[in-house]
Amino acid sequence: MPLLPISQTVLWTGFAVFVRISAMMAVLPAFGDQPVPIRVRLMLSLMFTLVVAPAVAPGLATLPGSPLDAAILLGPEVIAGLLFGLFLRFFILALQIAGSIAAQSTSLSQIFGGTAGVDPQPAIGHLLVVAGTALAALSGLHVQAAAYMIQSYDLLPFGVRIDGEAVSHIGTAEVSRAFGLGFTLAAPFLIASLIYNVVLGVINRAMPQLMVSFVGAPAITAGGLLLLLITAPIMLAIWMATFSTFMAAPFGAWP
Repeated sequence: MPLLPISQTVLWTGFAVFVRISAMMAVLPAFGDQPVPIRVRLMLSLMFTLVVAPAVAPGLATLPGSPLDAAILLGPEVIAGLLFGLFLRFFILALQIAGSIAAQSTSLSQIFGGTAGVDPQPAIGHLLVVAGTALAALSGLHVQAAAYMIQSYDLLPFGVRIDGEAVSHIGTAEVSRAFGLGFTLAAPFLIASLIYNVVLGVINRAMPQLMVSFVGAPAITAGGLLLLLITAPIMLAIWMATFSTFMAAPFGAWP
């Protein structure tokens, strides 16, 4: 009997943390991707709960008095988990944007590399997403994710309702960051496309009888693949540095 209150507290703490962590794991890069089986995601959520719960247990509320009180406390946790997970998912979106811009600029946008059940995307975008996810996993994503989950309780304590104005401000900034990062990563392909089109226009004015499009299409395709070979390591290094910086200090400061 003396151990019963302690066990109830431990179970409540673990379940309360699991609610936020499982919601975050549903959209977390690498761990929450669609190819990962649901059972594996469930076990990963339990493992992360065991890591995060001892660190945040002192800040959790006491046992709820009724199921209604528990629902009121756990409702915001689901939204909070999805919110913090989506902010990390935006970095994968940045790679997809960069791949789409690069493929469109180099006439490679018709080559699809998407897997079944996923919206088709250009092969360059698929390559960047897979390479970026693998690089993040090899660079200790599990450790960074656990620290990020613990920091989420500092930014948004347990049971606290999310302020709509703060979410709007943070969400707009993060979406802007994703598009800006994607455009920055694809900048070499945009510059190469601009140079190619200018040179092609000059040649067309000099020799109107020449079918410049047939001559230039293989050149831009080969040049795009060569440029991808040269710039892909730099693009992934920049992306990984930005991703790690965000996970170490999310949002800079929560408004």
